[in-house]
Amino acid sequence: MTKEKVKILLCEDDENLGMLLREYLNTKGYDVDLQPDGEAGYRAFQREKFDICVLDVMMPKKDGFALAADIRATSSEVPIIFLTAKSMKEDILQGFKLGADDYLSKPFSMEELLYRIESILRRVSGQKSKEVTNYQLGEFLFDTQKQVLVRGKDIIKLTTKESELLSLLASNSNDILERNYALKTIWVDDNYFNARSMDVYITKLRKLLAADPNVAIINIHGKGYKLIAPNLSR
Repeated sequence: MTKEKVKILLCEDDENLGMLLREYLNTKGYDVDLQPDGEAGYRAFQREKFDICVLDVMMPKKDGFALAADIRATSSEVPIIFLTAKSMKEDILQGFKLGADDYLSKPFSMEELLYRIESILRRVSGQKSKEVTNYQLGEFLFDTQKQVLVRGKDIIKLTTKESELLSLLASNSNDILERNYALKTIWVDDNYFNARSMDVYITKLRKLLAADPNVAIINIHGKGYKLIAPNLSR
């Protein structure tokens, strides 16, 4: 599946936000069908085939949860991301019970939404092909299942958090891994204490990878991190 062929159903009743999101995703190569309410969204879903749905929760005529239930009654596979101003745990749980793949609380950055979409599409694509278990990071072999880094005869056992963070960096190799996205993916919440915890893990990973001078995790100011690794393959 190439990015140019990915079709997104975007349901957002805030006209300005909807248009901004559509324009931004269009510039990233996605084909976006913007609908202003849940009923219009469901009619669009019945007319066309979509690769992913991005649904605002609070919409007129039919809210995002009701729309997701209708979509799930038709398709159990199409990924769904909720956009919500709500932050109550009960609402988040309701969304996941309906089969949501992810959610974003407003306000959010368009870059973060893009990362969420791309991450889900990579995962869906990976489920249709062989699952990625190994990454070659310069002189290191990273086995995600065994959670080990292997360099020659040296085998380094990683903690679960170290392995999860390195997996995110490797899957976004030579590209920016957004800081907030990493926090919400691994730690669920991007609060101050989790952010400091992630900084500690980044430092640990840098020390572990320092044996190969061609491999590095660099800071991208104001955005996140980038894993630089030659001959990186999956």
